[in-house]
Amino acid sequence: MTTISENLKIINNFVTQNVKLVAVSKAQSLDTIMDAYTAGHRIFGENKVQEILLKRERLPDDILWHFIGHLQTNKVKQIVSFVDLIQGVDSLKLLEYINKESKKINRTVKCLLQIHIADEMTKFGFSEEELFELLKSGVINSLENITICGLMGMATFTDNTQQIRKEFKNLKRIFDSAKNNYFFDNDNFTELSMGMSDDFKIAIEEGSTMIRVGSSIFGLRKYN
Repeated sequence: MTTISENLKIINNFVTQNVKLVAVSKAQSLDTIMDAYTAGHRIFGENKVQEILLKRERLPDDILWHFIGHLQTNKVKQIVSFVDLIQGVDSLKLLEYINKESKKINRTVKCLLQIHIADEMTKFGFSEEELFELLKSGVINSLENITICGLMGMATFTDNTQQIRKEFKNLKRIFDSAKNNYFFDNDNFTELSMGMSDDFKIAIEEGSTMIRVGSSIFGLRKYN
């Protein structure tokens, strides 16, 4: 059985200079996260507000926390003061809440817009049409306390690697179109977050700049 340190080394062998690895630490103990931290890792992803608050309180200050779950508007103010990146912003309403709460504390929060690319209704996100309607409206430009850093998406949970690759290709195409048409002069719009434990190698091949990996680092989660 490999250690967390060994798992990180194995995964990092596939990670190019342009790709960031987010260690998905949801449901992991503080000790387990510290094993990854001691091995040199600094970017961790959580999907529950109460859990990220607890862990942030008890773990080193130089950890970069990413919120990777579905964020409810009434929980926004609890994380905007410290979170490094909110992945998975899936509505204009949520963007406006993040901007409102960030403005109160004079902070600019980095966000990724979540795009629905999977063949599953359970996934959140903008459709391609909704994304470009939002960008065309120019509303985002008025949200001064938000920085849109790119897009994120999750492929269908399936063993069909052709389908997964097709969905990642589609998200990369959408990213390129958004970049070329709406963010061409914006140096912040650089991130394409796609790929998890089962499909991150395909995601990197298709242009991902950020992968979210949990079980391949920590092993299977033990939920209470």
